[in-house]
Amino acid sequence: MSQDFVIEAFPRDDQGKGASRRLRREERKIPAIIYGGGKDAVAISIWHNELKKALENEAFFSHVLTVDIAGKKESVILKDLQRHPYKPILTHADFLRVDKDHDIHVNVPLHFINEETASAVKNQGGIVTHQMNEVEVICRPQNLPEFIEVDMQDVEMDQVIHLSDLKLPKGVVIAALQQGEDHDLPVVAIHMPKGTKADEAEDAEGEGEGEEGGEE
Repeated sequence: MSQDFVIEAFPRDDQGKGASRRLRREERKIPAIIYGGGKDAVAISIWHNELKKALENEAFFSHVLTVDIAGKKESVILKDLQRHPYKPILTHADFLRVDKDHDIHVNVPLHFINEETASAVKNQGGIVTHQMNEVEVICRPQNLPEFIEVDMQDVEMDQVIHLSDLKLPKGVVIAALQQGEDHDLPVVAIHMPKGTKADEAEDAEGEGEGEEGGEE
């Protein structure tokens, strides 16, 4: 993993809606909680703007983070984030403790490369259709990838890339595939745009076959 994220945090004694409102309004912080790892949950507060800026980096969501509470550090992942329904304001964050000896479940972004240069797109006029932009993986914290790359260079027309086709780093598995082949969902494909001549010819051929069948 190429980046380290350290979040400054403060112990939080006052809890409840009133205390949370004061925290956000007067101190420019938001309430948060750290839980899991066989330890008691810890209520903390963190700087609103610091977290908001960190969230601008896609990697923040798929990294093991360090929360520094007055010098005491916790390794965590971001599990939940609450936002104001219509204002650009964060209202609460949940962090889950992690340790190197236990697997974690994390949604990791997919990065699609070589879409414009794929032969099916560049030479045949196909369009790329994404079915998903992230995938849940299971791995040890030290093996957590920042993203998973999907190379479209050699994908052919009407070819569908499924979860089982993704190239994964060592020690990483896809959560859905642990549930069986029925969960091998489509990720991305290249198809001809609707309304093209080839598409219309195929539809016309289908209609002709239907008419012949009716005469019989």
